[in-house]
Amino acid sequence: MSSRGSTFAVSGTAAALLTLTACSSATTGTASGPPGAVPAAAATSSPDAGAPPGAEILGRPGVGEPFKLTIGYTDTPKLDEFEVTVDEVRCGEPLDPKVLAHAADSVTVPSPTPTPEDGKQFCVVTMEVLNTGKGEADWSADGASTLNVDDTAYSPTQSDNDLAKAYEEYRSDQGEADPSSGINPGSKGPEHGIFQIPAGDRPTTLWLASAHLLETINGVEPGYLVQLTPTD
Repeated sequence: MSSRGSTFAVSGTAAALLTLTACSSATTGTASGPPGAVPAAAATSSPDAGAPPGAEILGRPGVGEPFKLTIGYTDTPKLDEFEVTVDEVRCGEPLDPKVLAHAADSVTVPSPTPTPEDGKQFCVVTMEVLNTGKGEADWSADGASTLNVDDTAYSPTQSDNDLAKAYEEYRSDQGEADPSSGINPGSKGPEHGIFQIPAGDRPTTLWLASAHLLETINGVEPGYLVQLTPTD
C-alpha cells in the first residue's frame, strides 16, 4: 500500500482479464512526487464538477485525507461504516507487472498484456479502506465511483473492474485483507479502481458514493468528491 498522502498529481475471470487491451507510456511525476504520479491538473470550472447531477456532496477531501462512508440498507437497520483514504492516482503507466504475472499463473493459455482502448490511458486509483462499523462488511469502488476530468465522468467498465479485481487478488495473496470480500471491524486493506480516460488528460476529481452503487431505487446516492488538484 502506498503511504497516505502520496502526491497526486488513479472482477471477472483471469482469462478475460488477460485478453483485455496497458498503456506503454508513463507520465512524468511532479518534482515533489514519485516518478509516474500524475501531475496536478488545472482547477475545475465548478466546485461541484464531477459529482453526479443532484447528488449530495458530503465532503471534498484531498488525496491522503480520510473520510467516512456510511452505507444503509432498505431491508435492515444495519449500517456499514468505513474510513476511506485515497492514497494516490497514477495515469499513463503500464499496469503492475507483478499483478499481471499473478493473474497469468491462473490461466493455461498465454494472453496479450492488457492495453487501454485506442486513444485512452489507464488510471489506477489506490485506496485504503478501514472497517469502523460493528460487524463484518464489504465495499468496493467498482460500482460506486467515477474518475472525472472537470465535468466529464468516466466509470469503470467491466473489463476495468476485472483488472481492479486482479490487484485485490494479488494483494490478498500477499497477506493483506480484501475489503471487497468483507473485512471485520478494525481491519483494513487496499482497494483499487481502474479507469480509462483520454490519453493526455489529467483527472481532476474522484467521486465515491456512500453506497454500493452510484444510484439506487432511492435515487442518486450522496458521496464524496475527492480533490485531485492543489487546494492551497
